[in-house]
Amino acid sequence: MTIKRIFDFAHNALEKYAREDMFVTKYHGEWEKTSTQEYINMGNQISRGLLKLGIKPGDKISLITTATRTEWAVMDMGISQIGAVSVPVYPSISPEDYDFIFNNAEVKYCFVSDRELLDKVMQIKPNVGSLQGIFTFDQIDGAANWREILDLGKDEATQTEVEDISNSITANDLATIIYTSGTTGKPKGVMLTHENIVSNVLASDPRIPRVKGLDYKEIKVLSFLPICHIFERMLFYLYQYNGYSIYFAESIEKMGDNIKEVKPHLMSVVPRLIEKVYDKIYDKGTSAGGLKSKIFLWALGVNKAKQGIGKPSGLKEIIADKLVFSKWREGLGGNIITLVSGSAALSARLNKMFQNAGIPILEGYGLTETSPVISVNSFGKIKIGTVGHVLENLDVKIQEDGEITVKGPSVFVGYFKNEEMTKEAFTEDGYFKTGDIGHIDDEGYLHITDRKKEMFKTSGGKYVAPQVIENLAKASKFIEQIMVVGEGEKMPCALVQPDFNFVKNWADRKGYQLGDKPEELVKSPELIARIGKEIDYLNTKLGSWEQIKKFELTPNIWSIESGELTPTLKLKRKAVKEKYIKLYNKMYGHEE
Repeated sequence: MTIKRIFDFAHNALEKYAREDMFVTKYHGEWEKTSTQEYINMGNQISRGLLKLGIKPGDKISLITTATRTEWAVMDMGISQIGAVSVPVYPSISPEDYDFIFNNAEVKYCFVSDRELLDKVMQIKPNVGSLQGIFTFDQIDGAANWREILDLGKDEATQTEVEDISNSITANDLATIIYTSGTTGKPKGVMLTHENIVSNVLASDPRIPRVKGLDYKEIKVLSFLPICHIFERMLFYLYQYNGYSIYFAESIEKMGDNIKEVKPHLMSVVPRLIEKVYDKIYDKGTSAGGLKSKIFLWALGVNKAKQGIGKPSGLKEIIADKLVFSKWREGLGGNIITLVSGSAALSARLNKMFQNAGIPILEGYGLTETSPVISVNSFGKIKIGTVGHVLENLDVKIQEDGEITVKGPSVFVGYFKNEEMTKEAFTEDGYFKTGDIGHIDDEGYLHITDRKKEMFKTSGGKYVAPQVIENLAKASKFIEQIMVVGEGEKMPCALVQPDFNFVKNWADRKGYQLGDKPEELVKSPELIARIGKEIDYLNTKLGSWEQIKKFELTPNIWSIESGELTPTLKLKRKAVKEKYIKLYNKMYGHEE
């Protein structure tokens, strides 16, 4: 069948790839499978139930879940095939943002996964005139449950109405509004049509590796990134398109256990997760002591010295792989074909290390506004330090100032209720302005160098690209997070959040009595001096105008909940600066 709308992926899966374990979610400690046929049946029930509730094409329905689960998939299909518009929302954003999104989108019904999210939505319900009801996936006393919609749609007599509406939906109809968290300001509602998402899935599909002799029925995917983010959601449709079984992870905290249980072949990741996985591996390897630690560090040296990337060649590499890197692969379940990385820049150092450890990472690039993939590496054509070749159905143009602009079927139609912002987002000849700076090399690989808005100019007139410096700095075991500052100032400086767990272990090894609390640790002369050495080393890799002249340690862990990071773990630069304005002023000698 021809796929033109997002719900076509489900019907295509039934036609070509029907399986007993299309989706698998863990409930009360047990993995529960949903077959392709059950998925279609429940999706149709939801559609019929929503129609009985009075939902019409164009109405907005919000979906919020702490962890992705089968119910989300069923709701997505049921909503989309009757022309309603899904409004997925991050679970971690503030009630104020919920208030804004619900009112801006005029949400009619909301489906949440659990008690905590129900309480959050109930807080803002009195402020949202359009909101007629809230349903939960978990059984919660006193709350309407999503199964009430399934029950409403049990009668198949109205299925013809569902099919009539479904047949009338075109590729150009609006499928979803995704509100980007952004690093500043109010969320923006990105309007994506069915064609936007479908075209991106079909163009990205050739970049996913196939393994000879491995049938689609054997392939399992572990999905743990928020499905409200277009990166994971596009992959969710791509996996359906290939007939793969999708296991939904319980949480990031339980991901290690879930990987061992599922033994996935494919997973999407963000760079921060790769960093954390490596930190865990490194800590375990170096703390083993004696011969084990020596072998571990020797293997890392062999990995680093390897020219290029690929399978082990030569005796040293083969021994290092057998003794050390095979264990890394076992830790990821033993079946990983590839990890797909997006959302932010991945350290070239870590990328090379994992590639040479037999864990290929396909790094890509895109934005919510581009549904999301603009470019991605593929097997046999991986070039570390780049985000691969541009998808075949897109046209990328690098503007004179280095900004990456793009045109094509996956580029969004505009920001909801904001024509002025939509107009500003495009060039006069219709290219979407990504806000990223980059270039395409002679081999056609796209390189991202920084965010246009994040680049700043010092008072001496020199431009500084903070993200490049930050990625280099995070190679240090001592630095968990760092933000380079200096807009309009005489020199770059940095706010640093140490890796407190690593610091405590380091202090114990050294016999330092630095205290246990972060606020005690950041004041210790020993730690300040040690991180100073890390900054000094970093500066040897930088031009004189971009070297970090001063730094301050922050006593808190930067997180989504405390407001320093977006839900996709990017820095909220304005929020970080405001929170640590006293430290900022101290570095620059400003009067308070």
